[in-house]
Amino acid sequence: MEIIPAIDIIDGKCVRLTEGDFLQKKVYHDQPLEIAKKFESFGFKRLHIVDLDGAKSGEVKNWDILRSIAKHTNLKIDFGGGINNFETAGKVLDFGASWITIGSMAVKNTEEYDKIILGYGAGALMIGADVKDEEIMIRGWQENSSVKIFDFLEEQINKGIHQVFCTDISKDGMLAGPSTVLYNEIIKKFPELFFIASGGVSRIEDLHALKNIGCKAVIIGKAIYENRISLQELADFSKN
Repeated sequence: MEIIPAIDIIDGKCVRLTEGDFLQKKVYHDQPLEIAKKFESFGFKRLHIVDLDGAKSGEVKNWDILRSIAKHTNLKIDFGGGINNFETAGKVLDFGASWITIGSMAVKNTEEYDKIILGYGAGALMIGADVKDEEIMIRGWQENSSVKIFDFLEEQINKGIHQVFCTDISKDGMLAGPSTVLYNEIIKKFPELFFIASGGVSRIEDLHALKNIGCKAVIIGKAIYENRISLQELADFSKN
């Protein structure tokens, strides 16, 4: 199971939210590039970047950070937050991301979303399913779409999507353990997905639990920044 460290950005700084609440924001570092380089130094190959300013406003804001990290590291980056049209999706790739992370658009603007799939290929996309009570939340977790997670994933697979990460918002930033029951159900129903867990990880035991149910990768943020799990522990785990 692959470890994917996360950098969430507000005002150019590394932050974490609690349960997706912008009022519960904690700033951890003001130089995202330094954090990315540190992750790379421990042998991690991938990086998950979320432009929270973009997610909230509906328009990408932190272009310079994406370009800087892509230019000064060899990390394979997935980047999301505020991608709302075909042109912006292409710009994300032009600025150095390996994958375009799509969330809200896959629910709210399927016509433009399908255009991106057609133009850049389903393999260039990583789909984020942000879930609360088994329903998809959009616009930086601020709006309930009323779309059920299982219906959403079935539709994505039919469009050729292979790589999906799922965040249980009730778990995110809580350091109270991942949503293994939901994830296990998803993996059993859609075994063909490259399924990535996200949210709630607080200790090494959580990673073993996710690996045991068949998660292909896990995105980890707050547990790293709060020193609940060391980067060395994560690096050692990923080698096994």
